[in-house]
Amino acid sequence: MSAPVSDDDLLSYVDGVLAPERVAEVESWLETNPRDAERVRQWREQMDGLHRLFDPVLDETVPDHLSVAAIRRRRSSSWMMPLIRIAAMVLLVLAGGVGGWWLRGGTGSAQAPGAMVAAEALSAHVVFAAEIRHPVEVGAGERAHLVAWLSKRLGSELKVPDLSAAGFSLVGGRLLPAASGPAAQFMYENGDGRRVTLYLRRNPEGSETAFRFAAQGRVEAFYWLDGPLGYALAGDVDRERLMEMAKAVYHQL
Repeated sequence: MSAPVSDDDLLSYVDGVLAPERVAEVESWLETNPRDAERVRQWREQMDGLHRLFDPVLDETVPDHLSVAAIRRRRSSSWMMPLIRIAAMVLLVLAGGVGGWWLRGGTGSAQAPGAMVAAEALSAHVVFAAEIRHPVEVGAGERAHLVAWLSKRLGSELKVPDLSAAGFSLVGGRLLPAASGPAAQFMYENGDGRRVTLYLRRNPEGSETAFRFAAQGRVEAFYWLDGPLGYALAGDVDRERLMEMAKAVYHQL
């Protein structure tokens, strides 16, 4: 008797790292479970969006300021990003101008920590905020279950900020794949049907940053790292208003 198909199985299947002997079981499961099949389709759409954004620049020359020699020269600075984070930042720096993606930190540096959080959050917002029938996996009516489920998946106690002062109410949330493991998205909507999303994912290094800004086309985001988690609030709304909502989120977490 095969083991039940879990969220970890589905995420591994999307990432292409599921054990070969398990693939057939998951595919059989998806044939008879349309809800999970839809989740997999949406996750793949999100991942495809990230690939479309970054794959065209993978073969471009690495900028001089990101060369090994330049990195070594900066080791005496006040902080130094671990090598794995620098590798991730290379893709984001090279992608400036691809698909309308750009980011800006407090110093104007494209090497801003947490930029991958912004990239994933923007991609997830573009994919799911436009959904009509299935914008979330678990609706606001099951708030307690939603928070408990996503908290368990991310390994941290999550909170759902109240954005009613800005005119936005909770629609619900969903589980998403991320480079650091499972991620969560909470979606909010105002009376005009405009949506903003709060994206949360693990922050393995436990570092902290101030608010930083990123954009992909018309969708903008403010993102930051705070201890065990990284956060990004994204939406197609006025930038100053989005910033005020991001501050409200920060003070409630």
